[in-house]
Amino acid sequence: QVQLVESGGGLVQAGGSLRLSCAASRLTFSMYIMAWFSQAPGKEHEFVAQISPSGRSPTYADSVKGRFTVSRDNGKNTVYLQMNSLKPEDTAVYYCAATRFLVTGTPRRTDYNYWGQGTQVTVSS
Repeated sequence: QVQLVESGGGLVQAGGSLRLSCAASRLTFSMYIMAWFSQAPGKEHEFVAQISPSGRSPTYADSVKGRFTVSRDNGKNTVYLQMNSLKPEDTAVYYCAATRFLVTGTPRRTDYNYWGQGTQVTVSS
């Protein structure tokens, strides 16, 4: 079955940067919309960023615009999330997700079929 494996999380001070990666396998990666969601303790999954199969037209949650950048390398079946100017409120488990179907409006957890296991990001103040 489809596998999504995140990496790159860790502990960083406020203002620092991290780069998350999500390696996909057992799917035709270039046909899938990819997204990143976060889940803080006691909260629901929240949309962070989404990127189309071609890599054009990325979209972001308002809370991360100007700080995070989503990108993909279809040759490596990998999607990335570059996180700059991190804040303590960015602390969460970050998940990548995949779908072949059109996503309209603000992406929701239920729009995505496949999920990774998550990687922890902790930002200290």
